[in-house]
Amino acid sequence: MTLKGKTAIVTGGGRDIGRACALRLAEEGARVAINYYASADGADSAVDEITAKGGEAFALKGDLTKMADAEQLVAETQSRFGSQIHSLVHVTGGLVARKTVSEMDEEFWNHVMSLNTTSLFRMIKVVEPHMPDGSSIVSFASQAGRDGGGPGAVAYATSKGAMMSMTRGFAKELGPRIRVNTICPGMIDTDFHNIFTKDEVRAHVANVTPLKREGLPVDTANLAVFLSSDQAAFMTGTCVDINGGILFS
Repeated sequence: MTLKGKTAIVTGGGRDIGRACALRLAEEGARVAINYYASADGADSAVDEITAKGGEAFALKGDLTKMADAEQLVAETQSRFGSQIHSLVHVTGGLVARKTVSEMDEEFWNHVMSLNTTSLFRMIKVVEPHMPDGSSIVSFASQAGRDGGGPGAVAYATSKGAMMSMTRGFAKELGPRIRVNTICPGMIDTDFHNIFTKDEVRAHVANVTPLKREGLPVDTANLAVFLSSDQAAFMTGTCVDINGGILFS
């Protein structure tokens, strides 16, 4: 499952799942551009770890709710690694806050959509012209896109469901040159759940999962690398569950 000689962009690559994806892509030989917004330490340490092992990587701060920052990320990647970009792993996104419909306003709703859904559109818009035949786009939706999410997560779940529809649509539009897939994680041990999910809820979910544990960032990263590689050459338009068996779709 080699990506030697390939160039990959990882958005939201400064922590947790995104950072794990950057490290795994580099382990398989890819040159890695790491976008981050607030997690500079994690992004910089990932670059240090990759380069210490002989790989190539750099980190660039950017707010992907802005098209100009997406364009800058692609331009910097081309400047450092060459004109072709073979893989986009789009992890950028988040719940932002748990809010019911009575608690949220239109500005909050639009921000969640921009952060999760429209950021993927922005990245595809700017990356696609530079992707050769056989390239891959992998995004991160969520189990919430299938089941509606937990309390106060309607905006988040809706944005992730929209990403799943985008995956199917772009797979048709960009094929056969580019494969487009998304990953739908369940409970993964990340800051997302450290911030937004109570410990007792996490323990309960882990207990009722057939594998009796939360997932790890590297579990999802392994799947992202597979989908980015030629070993997944006949997979496109898929929304792949990775949740330890708690939800079958």
